[in-house]
Amino acid sequence: MKLRHARQFRHGRIEIIPMIDVMFFLLVTFMLASLSMQSLNSVKVNLPQGSAENFVRQEPTTLTITSDGKVFVDQVPVAVGEIAAHLKPILAARNSHEVAVAADKGALEGVVVEAMIAARQAGAEHFLIAVHHE
Repeated sequence: MKLRHARQFRHGRIEIIPMIDVMFFLLVTFMLASLSMQSLNSVKVNLPQGSAENFVRQEPTTLTITSDGKVFVDQVPVAVGEIAAHLKPILAARNSHEVAVAADKGALEGVVVEAMIAARQAGAEHFLIAVHHE
């Protein structure tokens, strides 16, 4: 007489079809994610050959106002009345009319406005306001 075991043991199997489905899903997800990271804002054109130098973006001149009313032009301390005289040759040398204003949130508005007016007198045409991203 043949006795059976009380439990039958099944041997585990690795199914490969669901694994292929998961890998395909991950592949498509990463492909779409990488495509969305690219800048696709331009129309595709054939560009002509050229030997011009690469465009180098200059950092704008920075006008910093601290909470205690001190003014700095590119990290050099300057009195409010001397901003225009100090800033004019810098803007001319850089051939730029952009000034980034980095004012402390505790700085008095009057000092900030005076500094911006002096920068305008020195030849600044565009002001960039520096903010802290949270």
